[in-house]
Amino acid sequence: MRHSLYSINPQDCWFFLIPKKRALPNLYEILRGELGKVYVVHRIDKETSGVIAFAKTAKSHKKLDEEFKCRAVEKIYIAVCEGTIESKEGEIDLPLAESAEGVMYVMKKKGKEANTSYTIVEHFQGYVLVGAIPRTGRTHQIRVHLREIGLPILGDPLYGNGEPFYLSAVKVNYRKEGEEKPLLNRTALHAAKLTFEHPLSGGRVTCEAPLPKDMKTVVNYLRKFRSVGEATAVIPSGF
Repeated sequence: MRHSLYSINPQDCWFFLIPKKRALPNLYEILRGELGKVYVVHRIDKETSGVIAFAKTAKSHKKLDEEFKCRAVEKIYIAVCEGTIESKEGEIDLPLAESAEGVMYVMKKKGKEANTSYTIVEHFQGYVLVGAIPRTGRTHQIRVHLREIGLPILGDPLYGNGEPFYLSAVKVNYRKEGEEKPLLNRTALHAAKLTFEHPLSGGRVTCEAPLPKDMKTVVNYLRKFRSVGEATAVIPSGF
């Protein structure tokens, strides 16, 4: 199976834009098979869909790696979360530590610095659509931070209830015919946009990935059956 590749420069930076699913093989191995030598610039969680960057040359990798380390890269994520919140936007500044089992948790005194900006894009009954910008790059940062403000991400097996999302959960008097299939069966987190300085030209580059089908379907049904009468918000600049 051939996957779509989008390049900024055929001799330099390559971008892999694909809604990742559990059954998808390792992205690094796919790229190696199609392009030969590639370098990992950053990572996104296994179940997270969206945009991810790989470098094709050691020179590009070094420059991009420096950008990530000095926090010059802007990453914007979209999440469907359970719960409600009064604030429309905010900053979550909670240090994180990792357990022996690889689960992240808040540790205020000895944890590593972790900061996430968020905005509530749209409210529903019992759910919200959230835009999040991680200012630091800790493992599972957005997932832990959103849980800490009472908004666990839908379907998250570590920091939420991990349950698949079914139409019957939001549609009143749902008539079940046979076995109901989930609309979403993963963590509802999407890497929507990645902005950085191109390692060769120095110009600012932005790569975007549209919301994948499973998350889009969930949002559409929430608008239909769990609307609170508010107009759909537009993700503001920076989100």
